[in-house]
Formats: sequence, C-alpha cells, structure tokens
Amino acid sequence: MSTTSLKLPDDLKARAASAAKARGISTHAFMLEAVQQATTAAELRAEFVKDALHARDDFRKTGKAYDGDEVLSYINTKARGEKVNRPRLKSWRS
Repeated sequence: MSTTSLKLPDDLKARAASAAKARGISTHAFMLEAVQQATTAAELRAEFVKDALHARDDFRKTGKAYDGDEVLSYINTKARGEKVNRPRLKSWRS
C-alpha cells in the first residue's frame, strides 16, 4: 500500500475529524472511505456516459428506441408485482 500526503484546509480537516468521531472511526478511515466513494461514483458516471453514448449511436443507426412512458409504466407495474409484457422497440423515423 502506498502513502499519499493530503493537504486539507483546517476547517475541512476539523469537519472530517468530527464526522469520523461521530461514526466511531478514525479520521484516516473516514477519508479513505470518502475517496473510495468518490472514485466509485466517478467510475459509475463514466460507465453511464459510455452507455448513453453507445445508446445514442445505436439510435442514430437504427432509428429505434423505447417509449419512455411505456418503460415507466412497465417498471411501475413490475414493482407492484403484477405481470406485464416488456416494452418493445419502436421506430422513430418516418
């Protein structure tokens, strides 16, 4: 494991120490968790953007996509535990 020096403004360091104490963990553990969470969030966002760009490119090629209202209705129906058919791709080109 490597060591990294992190310079924090005094007020932020005090806030982090206070939050860590309230959770019953060390300031180091608190900051490590914060970096892990921020890294995971950044990775998830990058994956989301990659998937969105892929979907956009696919739509541009095929002109097909799902109707948002139908997808929302499908999700809500499934969440209620009811049987429902999956939405189908629609052509959005004339």
